[in-house]
Amino acid sequence: MQSRRQFLIKTPIGLLGATASLSASAEQVAQQSTTAASTVGTPPTFGTAPAVGPEVSPATFAEAEKLMRVSMTPAEREMAANSWRVTMAGLTERRTGPRTMSFAEDLAPANVWNPVLPGMKLNVMQNRFVRSKVKAEALPTNDADIAFSPVTQLARWIESKAISSERLTRIYLDRIERLDPRLRAVITLTKAQALQQARQADKEIAAGKYRGPLHGIPYGVKDLLDTAGIPTTYGAEPFRSRIPAQDSAVVARLNAAGAILIAKLSLGALALNDVWFGGQTMNPWLLEEGASGSSAGPGSATAAALVGFSIGSETGGSIVGPSMRCGVTGLRPTFGRVPRTGAMTLSWSLDKLGPMTRTVEDAMLVLQAISAYDARDNSSVHSKLYFDANASVKGLKVGYVPAWMQEATDVDRAALESLRAQGMIPTPISLPNWPYESLNLILFAEAAAAFEDIVLDGKINTLKMQVPDAWPNIFREARFLSAVDLIQAERLRRQVAQEMARIFSTVDCLLVPSLRDEMLTISNHTGHPSLTVRTGTVTITEARSDWAPNPNKPSPQFSPARTVPHGVTLIGRLFDEGTIASVGMALEQAAGVVKHRPMGLE
Repeated sequence: MQSRRQFLIKTPIGLLGATASLSASAEQVAQQSTTAASTVGTPPTFGTAPAVGPEVSPATFAEAEKLMRVSMTPAEREMAANSWRVTMAGLTERRTGPRTMSFAEDLAPANVWNPVLPGMKLNVMQNRFVRSKVKAEALPTNDADIAFSPVTQLARWIESKAISSERLTRIYLDRIERLDPRLRAVITLTKAQALQQARQADKEIAAGKYRGPLHGIPYGVKDLLDTAGIPTTYGAEPFRSRIPAQDSAVVARLNAAGAILIAKLSLGALALNDVWFGGQTMNPWLLEEGASGSSAGPGSATAAALVGFSIGSETGGSIVGPSMRCGVTGLRPTFGRVPRTGAMTLSWSLDKLGPMTRTVEDAMLVLQAISAYDARDNSSVHSKLYFDANASVKGLKVGYVPAWMQEATDVDRAALESLRAQGMIPTPISLPNWPYESLNLILFAEAAAAFEDIVLDGKINTLKMQVPDAWPNIFREARFLSAVDLIQAERLRRQVAQEMARIFSTVDCLLVPSLRDEMLTISNHTGHPSLTVRTGTVTITEARSDWAPNPNKPSPQFSPARTVPHGVTLIGRLFDEGTIASVGMALEQAAGVVKHRPMGLE
């Protein structure tokens, strides 16, 4: 293809001097210019490239206006139709050719989202990590009691040699083999490697080389984190045979902490909902419904005590959702705190990795191990982590939106009153009535770009879910999003971030109903951390689903109603996970539901 400059140089001066009209063809438009191209110093101009692509007409633009929700006059449509092939069509050459290009999987866009706004001062300026003073309880005689114990207890038992890492690993492996056929939470079991790592951990601990609270603790990771020599499938058919050569940054850090990888856990295909190529991952509390997603496996496996802890990921709600559904603690760190190197990309400016555990302190223990700067992740930042498990929460101002709490459950309102009873100060806040849903244009555009290759070659059509609200259709639809609207969505994102900065200048954290659409969208785009904590139960008469209702596949109905876990979510200041952890621990202790387990699973 000729460049604009090459075309101008080769075009006869007589043609270049012609006057364009609204009815001129694309070829005629391409041959028109106000200045002779042969004149030294003449710059290239728009609208002078060779005509490429199929012919378009004013009627084409009239139909396209319906997609973009804009309007043009007949004259404007005529002009656009006549010039499109020489002004815009060639801009897709990277994809349409002749000079096509494909990108390396780890190549990120040039623009990088920084949640810290210019001039913003962070509250956390030093590293400090203080564990709770609770001493180890006596080791239970029942394996299930051991399996359901929090990492805080497991770590004390392993450190004191009350239990070996190998025995603990075998307990979890046994539970996976017995229970996972009904849960479908595990994609790949790493039994041989896990036992080898456990024996090595026991040798190190016996020799006095104790690495810390995760040493010897079995865990699982969502199967979008690379593991050297072990399949990392993204839960999607096109990647079932994908075997990376290197560990992701998070897995490498957990290995360095001495943790034992026993399973690659399920995720909804390409990080959406809870259906993967092996089926649907189920909720241990209610086997008739899915575990929610996309961190379905981490939520289900942690709730069922198939692992000591797990790692999930969130782009728009994928830690919060399954944490709520499965009754576990989900910590979504500040954007940029935990490196995504070696993790599947869904959205470069939204993806976050975080722990899913059975208690709040467990989540902080894991966060301490995986929090780090990594130059290989363009969005990774240098940060401090301040957490004191024994810190007082009295006097903390906790913001809430009154209208949201009125529409929420009794469990949400009880959590708010629990804060007040413990000396915290519930503080009403308000948010502007802005179109926050418009921010999701960023997610759809980035996700469609991340998986462009399998959309263009048709492999996306092998995914199990091919409904309107699944990725295949959304990725195809995203081709018709406006680039102008994408830039405007990014401007809205910055304005929302400024508004959140204003709110956090008045409160220490926020308490919100966990699945409130506005805050899920807002906080994921601004990058603020969140902590989802189980604080009670609710009753339901119908199975819940992440998918849009389908009249042909109605959800199971329950009579009598079923009791399932419920909780609240805390939103923290940027890089201040310690404060929401302190508040979360207070809520957790007051609720007294940590030791409640799924019934009917075993």
